Amino acid sequence: MRVVVVGATGNVGTAILTRFQNEPGVELVGVARRAPRDDAPPYVGVEWHALDVGVSGAVERLTPVFEGADAVVCVAWALQPNHDERRMHRTDVTGTRHVAEAAARAGVPQFVYASSVGTYAESTKRVRRDESWPATGLASSVYSRHKAINEEWLDAFQLEHPEVVVSRLRPGLVLQQGAAAEIIGLFAGRRVPTRWLQRATPPILPLSRRFVSQVVHATDLAEAFWRVVDLRAGGAFNIATEPVVDPALVAGVLDTRTIPFPYRALRLLVSATWRLRVQPTDPGWVDIAAKVPVMSTERARTILGWSPKVPADAAVAAMVVGIAERSNVESSPALRG
Repeated sequence: MRVVVVGATGNVGTAILTRFQNEPGVELVGVARRAPRDDAPPYVGVEWHALDVGVSGAVERLTPVFEGADAVVCVAWALQPNHDERRMHRTDVTGTRHVAEAAARAGVPQFVYASSVGTYAESTKRVRRDESWPATGLASSVYSRHKAINEEWLDAFQLEHPEVVVSRLRPGLVLQQGAAAEIIGLFAGRRVPTRWLQRATPPILPLSRRFVSQVVHATDLAEAFWRVVDLRAGGAFNIATEPVVDPALVAGVLDTRTIPFPYRALRLLVSATWRLRVQPTDPGWVDIAAKVPVMSTERARTILGWSPKVPADAAVAAMVVGIAERSNVESSPALRG
């Protein structure tokens, strides 16, 4: 089996490489804007192609790379610079279309897209939503808008290319210790000190009660990707572990206590500091935490036989350790300056 992973050096891509390398007879091809050093796991033994999927001519360059593949897995995504939506759109939306179009042109029988819980429309947290919940996103979030645009476009792509099995994985927040340095840089900034967490915990944690979210450890998400490819399973799959993450769970992991922080006040604070470029997290992420639904994962469990191994509190704890140690995946070009 030959599988091409586009965006193979990021948080999700590295986990996919690691999981797929455990399967005998799987030939892996990695596509990234910058190819990594291929002398360390999980990059060793992978055929690498350095290519920016958002540029003009990307379809023509990707097509020969994809020829002979059994599946193309697209996890390429730009979370920054979120002050420049047009630049992000080039990778997130245009780049995704280039990858899918090249896969169809190359005759690849399956296209697997990494969507997100962020693609869903607003919902109460009290009711679990399955994959039929509208994937129309939140208008206030660039990330959510781009995911929803891609989902709508993939509906049309499926109609135009019925010979291609289109699979969409919609995970919660993806956590792994080795991606901590990357995530710190994306959401807090590379200069924010975090090593003090090795010696102490915050005395209080101000969080909105509306922050009820789902997470999944990267290894469990990678397992879902493998099962989708191995079974050539089409359609959408919600991917998340239990229990649901709320302020009490986070406080328990950090061994601290929470104090209620009004959602609107927090959003105003994040918005103001983002606009002043004090920190890189735009207010749309506050809305995602407060407004996206709690997903049902029954379809993944039934059709894929998928069951997560890492519970939510353990996944959060691993991420906290990674943040304290500023852990990163060896040789990742995203972290080499």
